[in-house]
This record gives sequence, structure tokens and C-alpha cells, in this order.
Amino acid sequence: MTSRPEYLPERLALLSDLQAAEFVTVGLLEGRDDVPSIALNKVAEPLPGDDARSRLHRVRDLIDHALVRFRGAPRPTVADAWLAPRLHETLRLTRREAAEKSFWTYLALGVAPDYVVWRHQSEAKGDTSHGRVARDRFFGAHYKQAFARLWWAAELFREGSDYRPVTVACSNQDMLNSALRLDVIDHRPTALALVRLLERGIVRTGRDVNALTSAVNAAAATLMYDVVAPDVERDGEPMRDWIATAESALPSPREVLPEGPEEQPAPEKSVEWLAGHFAELFADTEVRGRVSNAGD
Repeated sequence: MTSRPEYLPERLALLSDLQAAEFVTVGLLEGRDDVPSIALNKVAEPLPGDDARSRLHRVRDLIDHALVRFRGAPRPTVADAWLAPRLHETLRLTRREAAEKSFWTYLALGVAPDYVVWRHQSEAKGDTSHGRVARDRFFGAHYKQAFARLWWAAELFREGSDYRPVTVACSNQDMLNSALRLDVIDHRPTALALVRLLERGIVRTGRDVNALTSAVNAAAATLMYDVVAPDVERDGEPMRDWIATAESALPSPREVLPEGPEEQPAPEKSVEWLAGHFAELFADTEVRGRVSNAGD
């Protein structure tokens, strides 16, 4: 199994797709090889300055804890709901910074390739074959890449400083796989309304979630969610204050949820209206394998 990198520098870095391609070998994807960490860091571009947010070992310590905590779990997927809010709170990135693809590529290859292999390697088929990790878990779109998908899930599903909706969303892999692809998820009341349907058991299975998100996305073409269910105007000051306290912040708590920036919550009226509307959409949506009630 792929091991923790032998060499870990003090600071995080950036790694382009072209640079990463050299290190994403078949042996790595099958969990047989390690990443040559010294060679990788020779071509990576260290983040400038001495910002506390770019200190590598805070992130690696968090990932080490996740591996110890979940390595014996029946399914690696259970780690997502624990790691997503803590990764978000530890890194304290702006959305502009999080949009830098090379940052996540370095995190996957230079900091925690062992975690990516453990979390995303498929099961082997037969005694002689190896399970494989999809290449886009190391460098791919934000809804596929191993760590970018967790950060964006935490950013889009959190309710201000409250990460509880994030843990609900991340408990369903299809919510991550489907919702993060949609532009409408950038509207906070929409994201939180989807979580409400999970919490209330209106949607349960992966098929339910896929049907719901497809219906919600299609309906957005005719119903402007940000008009009928407006969010508050976003104030950037709480995020700037939260980032500024990174220097003095303690490591992200392991047993309780961390706290995000103290932003104003989304209007409850907007979230509830959309939750009701989405429940109606789902009731009229065809779900493969769902048995209709008698008399329908």
C-alpha cells in the first residue's frame, strides 16, 4: 500500500497537471508504489510568505488522525463527513484560493497520496488484479479531486459557522457526486434545502439523491431560486477575520465540530420554502426502482 511521503517540507506548495503527470503512475494508482517525495518537491512551487495557513504539518497531522480513526471502518467513505469540515477549518482558504487547482494536486501527491489511495482505491477483482484509484482523484475537477471535493462540500453546505449540514451532506456520496457539479448549489438556501430533505428522510438512497438533484437543476431553468428564496447579502468581513486568526488557531478539534467564520445564516424562510418546493418536485420525479403508491 502507498505510504506516507518520506519527505515533507514545512510549507504547502503548488503542482501543475503537467508536473503531476510524471508522478501519477500505474503503480501509484494501484497502491503499489510510493510518490518520490524529494523529486516531487524539487519541481513543486512552494507557497510564498510565512502565512500560518500554508504550514504543511497542520494538514498532515489532521490526515494522520483520519487514517488512524477510520482505517478499520467497514467503508472508507465514512471518513468524508469527519474530514470535510476539519479540512475546511484548518486551511481557511478564500474561494479564490480554493479555485487554484494546483494547490489540491500538491495536497494529494505531495502531502497525502497514502490517504488518496486508501480512500479511493476500488476493490480488486480476482486474486491477481489490483484495485485502482481514478486519476482524477489526484488531479481532477473540484467535484472529483480527493481533497477539493471535501473543501467545496464544506464551503457550500455549511451554515455560516455551523458545519453540521456539511456532515449530513457528506454522509451521502451521491450528494457529493451530484450536487457539487451543479451551479445552483452556490445558492446557500438551495444547498441547505437539499440537506433538509436528507435530514427528514424524504430522500434516502443514492438513486433518490440523483433524481432530486436532476429535478432541482432542471427546475432552475424556469424558477430563479435566488429570487423566490433570497439569501442575505454576503459580507466578506467575517471571512477575513477568520483567516486573520489562523496564526493563533488551535488544531481543528477531533471529537467535536470546529467553527467556521461567523457569517450571517441563510434566511430560514428561504430555506424552508425551497425544502417544501424540492419535496414536491421529488414526489413527482421518477426514481428508478421506486414503487409507486397504490392508486397513483
